[in-house]
Amino acid sequence: MNKRTLATYIDHTYLKPEATRAEIVKICDEAKEYHTASVCVNSCWSKLVTEQLAGSGVNTCCVVGFPLGAGSSASKAFEAEQAIADGAEEIDMVINIGLLLGGEDDAVEADIKAVADAVHKTGKVLKVIIECSFLDDDQKVRACELSEKAGADFVKTSTGFSASGATAADVALMRKTVGDRLGVKAAGGIHSYDEAMAMIDAGANRLGVSATIKILAGAKED
Repeated sequence: MNKRTLATYIDHTYLKPEATRAEIVKICDEAKEYHTASVCVNSCWSKLVTEQLAGSGVNTCCVVGFPLGAGSSASKAFEAEQAIADGAEEIDMVINIGLLLGGEDDAVEADIKAVADAVHKTGKVLKVIIECSFLDDDQKVRACELSEKAGADFVKTSTGFSASGATAADVALMRKTVGDRLGVKAAGGIHSYDEAMAMIDAGANRLGVSATIKILAGAKED
């Protein structure tokens, strides 16, 4: 796959709590140079990223309820609304993992739906992070099914802040579960061109990576 095509799969990501304004501006410059799908940041940076990316065709993506997913549904919905008001086009929310593990499927669906409703009223995109490292395969399937029922546009493997990140097996399972009805985003631990392509081959149509430049260096020239 050539660089230009691969870049369209990538959410150029910087989610470290110690991120500075200068570092956020730098990743925006990189995203504009390579024409990635988006820049993915914590929601406090939504306005800055939107300003930096203006006219570039690169979206602003913000995480919500990140990285634990254990905040209230109302707080997640409000965070999403504020990020969108500041310019975000895409929202990546974390599910309430404890509710899923406890079998409280109705509550999980309601949590996702609260954010989906907030995001979709302005026509934006919602990705739901199911945090696969905590889940067995049956739970991963349930998480994907509940995300779809609640109105998600994508399901996403990981925050990158847990015990492990994306695997091709998880991506394949998620793609099998949602078919072509939802997108699948692989994130966490993807550091090379070969690893990125393994996720795409397994069914991912978006990648959340911080090693964007290294990954693209392995791609064919345009």
